[in-house]
Amino acid sequence: MDSQLDGYQNGEEFSLFGRRRETFAQRYHLTRRGKAKRLSQILRIMSQFDITKGLTPRKMRLMLEALGPTFVKVGQMLSMRSEILPQQYCDELAKLRADADPMPYQTVVETLEQEYKRPVDEIFADIDPKPLGSASLAQVHRAILVTGEDVAVKVQRPGVRQTMAQDVSIMRSIAKAATKLGSSMQVVDLGGVVEELWDTFEDETDFLKEAQHLAEFKRFCEPFRYMDCPKPYMDLCTQHVVVMDYIEGISLNHTDKLIAEGYDLKEIGTKLVDNYAAQILDNGFFHADPHPGNVIISGGKIVLIDLGMVGRLDRKTRGLLRQMIFAVGKQDSPALADGLLRFADVQPDSEDYPHLLRDLDVIVEEYGKVDLADLNVAEFAMALTNLAQRHGIEVPSTVTTMSRALVTLEGLLDEFIPDVNMIEIITDHATRSKRLDEVAKDEIKTLSIEGNKALHGSLDALAESKIAMRMLTRGQLRMNMEIVGSEEPLKQISDMTNRLTMALIVVGLFVGSSIVYYAGMKPIVFGIPVVGFMGYVIAFILSVWIVFDIYFKGRKAKKAAKNK
Repeated sequence: MDSQLDGYQNGEEFSLFGRRRETFAQRYHLTRRGKAKRLSQILRIMSQFDITKGLTPRKMRLMLEALGPTFVKVGQMLSMRSEILPQQYCDELAKLRADADPMPYQTVVETLEQEYKRPVDEIFADIDPKPLGSASLAQVHRAILVTGEDVAVKVQRPGVRQTMAQDVSIMRSIAKAATKLGSSMQVVDLGGVVEELWDTFEDETDFLKEAQHLAEFKRFCEPFRYMDCPKPYMDLCTQHVVVMDYIEGISLNHTDKLIAEGYDLKEIGTKLVDNYAAQILDNGFFHADPHPGNVIISGGKIVLIDLGMVGRLDRKTRGLLRQMIFAVGKQDSPALADGLLRFADVQPDSEDYPHLLRDLDVIVEEYGKVDLADLNVAEFAMALTNLAQRHGIEVPSTVTTMSRALVTLEGLLDEFIPDVNMIEIITDHATRSKRLDEVAKDEIKTLSIEGNKALHGSLDALAESKIAMRMLTRGQLRMNMEIVGSEEPLKQISDMTNRLTMALIVVGLFVGSSIVYYAGMKPIVFGIPVVGFMGYVIAFILSVWIVFDIYFKGRKAKKAAKNK
């Protein structure tokens, strides 16, 4: 019994029928001692940066890099959240990269053998001991398969997922405590941010998903002669290892080498952005981290690598994106508001809607008249996100992912290919991306779906009206009506009714007391019958109350009108 209790305290849960259900702590072998040790390590690193004296943007970036992959990812997420951090901090955190010291070659070999359950020389004829790249999450080596193919092998660092789980567990505890202490003052949903972080970690550390993303993106690239990505070897990919074609090429970081090889940077940038627009608006499956290190030029093709982070947009969301792009160009605030509300799949609040339109007018006025060449995508996306949060509109995480990716792509172009305007290319793509027959097919499909919904809605409405008519004929129908914006007039009518009622009571008391007075009823006080005397006193008190009520409420109303 004691051992069962100890297990429960350490995080075990029991189902209704007594069968144990694996918890987060058990799945990643987390213990209180390990959690305390990691927390001590975090505090030690933070003390090295002397955070009690404040954090400059640069110091904060260096500290997050020192804290490890979890905090690097946190910093990358925060770089897109200017409602949490000042803009100068966001700009500095955008420079975060997850580079790390290479792990020993023997560790790589042991990890491969553990994954494949057999010696590596049965799979690889040769593995280059020198890594092509080393990050805090994984390390990449060039290798030759026994069948002769030249491949790149991406190996996850042992224990990195457990470290991330440990950090997330600590963050959950902190977020929970912060929510309890200041729930009324909390502007950001800290718990939601931590859960979003963990979802990202889980996707990025499952290399089988990355292999599937590579295979899917390879199929997407087939119609484009100028685009490509490495082919994965699915039979050799596991949750911790990805084997893919090795691509020999020039990274977009090295523009001087590209120019020396005869490449036109403007053509590269234009094709890259146009294809990215196709990923987002046409295919709905896009590379979510297009930084320069993930773009290679090889054999006249633009090759995207590292598809650990991808985004997906459904047909409805892609249509709304087009609508919002054109709404900004046309300075159409209602259309922009409609797109924003349909993103969140919520009905407009009748009281807040005018304020929403007014705020959108400001955004449209600021960005709608800007030439596309001068439009700052990061600022525009952030302005829309902040506005949505102010009005309680929850933007889907896929849209946030897309915004981050566009900002990353814009940063790449600004630094290496400044002559290419991203928004202009995306807008042009949106206008010509679909042929007339494809638009007609989509419209027919949309109309059929909407028509089906409308038909069922009409049938339901008829059924409800039949019930309502039956209740009406039987005298059972009740109506509950709310007149929006009528609260103040109704309150004034209520006050007037109350005063009129009280005035009638006062008149009645005076008339009744006078009748008693002339009747000469006994006993008598001050020459007035007691009953009449009490009636006069009560009538006087009520009269004074009515006068004071009218006076003070009138003053209060005048003050309120002045403040407005």
